[in-house]
Amino acid sequence: MKKILSIVLASMLAISITACGTNDTPEETPSETPAETPAETPSGDVVEVQIGFENSMSEPIGQALEKWQELVDEQGDGSMKIVLYPDSQLGSKNELIDSMLLGEPVMTLADGAFYADYGVKDFGILFGPFLFDTWDQAWTLTESDWYQEQSGLLEEKGLKLVTSNWKYGDRHTMTTTPVNGPEDLKGLKVRVPSNQIQTEGFNAMGATAVGLPLGDTYEALTTGTITGVENPLATLYGRKFQEVAKYLILDAHVKNFTTWVTGTMFFDSLTPEQQELLVKTGEEAGFYNNDLVDAAEADYLQKFKDEGVTVTEVDEATQKAFKEAAMSFYDLGDTFGWSDGLYETVREAMGAE
Repeated sequence: MKKILSIVLASMLAISITACGTNDTPEETPSETPAETPAETPSGDVVEVQIGFENSMSEPIGQALEKWQELVDEQGDGSMKIVLYPDSQLGSKNELIDSMLLGEPVMTLADGAFYADYGVKDFGILFGPFLFDTWDQAWTLTESDWYQEQSGLLEEKGLKLVTSNWKYGDRHTMTTTPVNGPEDLKGLKVRVPSNQIQTEGFNAMGATAVGLPLGDTYEALTTGTITGVENPLATLYGRKFQEVAKYLILDAHVKNFTTWVTGTMFFDSLTPEQQELLVKTGEEAGFYNNDLVDAAEADYLQKFKDEGVTVTEVDEATQKAFKEAAMSFYDLGDTFGWSDGLYETVREAMGAE
C-alpha cells in the first residue's frame, strides 16, 4: 500500500512540474520581445501618432515626415512613435479632422481655409489669393499676436496646431488647355480642396472651382469632369497630373505654408514631455522640409518639360492682372464671417507696406 501511495505521489509531482514548465512559453518570455518593438511607458502603452496625408512619400513632404519619425525615435524615450499613412490611406482631410474631434490619435496637414470651415472664420484669409508678396511675410505672420490669437480660438474648437513652419510651396495651375492670363481661366473647371475659401478664391480669379479630394483628381482630369488642378509643383508632379494635363502656368496664386494639426483632446492626453517632443521635432522637421522644397523646384520644372508639359512663366504685368482679378475675393468678408478690416489687419501683422 505504501509503495502504491509513493508511486501516486511521485506521479502527481511530475505532472505539477510539467504543468509549471508549460507556462514559460517564448511569447511570454521578456527576452523574446522583438527588437523593433518600442520601449513601453510605465503603464505598458506606446502612443502611436497616426499621420494621414494626401501626398505621396516621394514628395518633399513625405521625406520630411520620415525625418520627423526619426527625430521622435532619436530624441524620445520610446513612449511615443509616429506612423505614416500617405496617399489618403486614412481618409480625406475632412474625415481626419472629424476623427480628431472625437479624440482619435491622428494628425494631418491642413490650412486656414479648412479651419474657417471648422469655426475660426478669420483663419480663412490665409488662403486668400495673392495675400503674401514674399515668404518672409508668411513667417512673420505665424509669429504674430494675431496668429497666436487665432490658434487659441482653434483650440477652443477642439483642434491643436502642432507646428506652422512647413512650406508646402507656391501653388500653380495646371490645365488641359493653355492659360496665359486670368482671361484664359474663364470656362475652365479647376479642382480645389473642398472648402469655401479656396473655392471662392479660384472663382475670383475667373475659373469655376470644383471641390474634390486630391485622390479623385487624376480620374476627373482623364474623364474631362474637370479641366485643371492647382497645387505646388511637388504635388502636381507627385500625383502624375502631367500625364493628363499638359499646360502649367506659374501664377503662384497662393504662398502656401501648411500646419500639422491634431485634436486638442488627444494632445491634452499626452504627457508634458510627449507634447514638447512632438512640437519640437515637428518644427525641426519643418525646416528640413523647407530646404527640400526649395531645392526641388528647378528639378520639378525640368521634369515637367521633359515629359511634354508647356510651362508658362508669368511676367510682372500678367501677375498684376491676376492679382487685380483676385482682389474681389477680399470683398467677400461678410460672406465668410470675417472681422471688420481683416485684410488690413493681417497685412499689418505680416509687415506688408
